[in-house]
Amino acid sequence: MILYLDSADATSWYTPAGCAPVRGITTNPSLVHAAALPVSLETYLRLIQGVQQRGLAELMLQLPSPDVEEALRWSSILKAAALDVDIELTIKLPCHPDWAATVATVQKLDLPVLLTGVSNPMQLLWAQARGARYVAPYIGRLQADGRDVWPFLEACVSVQRQGGPRLLAASIKSGDVLSRLLAMGAYAVTVRPEFAASLVTDPLTDTAL
Repeated sequence: MILYLDSADATSWYTPAGCAPVRGITTNPSLVHAAALPVSLETYLRLIQGVQQRGLAELMLQLPSPDVEEALRWSSILKAAALDVDIELTIKLPCHPDWAATVATVQKLDLPVLLTGVSNPMQLLWAQARGARYVAPYIGRLQADGRDVWPFLEACVSVQRQGGPRLLAASIKSGDVLSRLLAMGAYAVTVRPEFAASLVTDPLTDTAL
């Protein structure tokens, strides 16, 4: 399973000894605001530079608007900047029919697309039909809504195994959830840096030592 850190704050892009390797960073406009940054093309270009400086391999950025012309301009500039520093760039877009034209526009630039907020099997099949590389369910939100997330996540893994979108489970905040995702074969997860750090030691391990 691949780990991504979920943050737009470059000062938090570190993990302590004992943490599994982190491949890259995922972020979205809400996290950009949380880092006290403007949601702008200039901010996203700085994030690309920050990922390169941290020695990470990949950055997943969510476009803030379904406007096709803006998506084309931003994605073109971001792709060139990522290529310059050898960073793999994935564009995140909401899994919603209002964004279908934006998805197609980004894909024409030969950029991988992650459809985020995928919440039910019909959306999963729509993402598959659109040729998305990744789907990202927000597991915590689904559970807070009272849904049994595991049949849906099993469906995501099944589609992944058939060559469809890879499951990138978003914003994991529980060790038990992380264990189940590992066991079922999820491709990747996103975690907050502080959550990743919290699991590198364990009281039972300390007692055993």
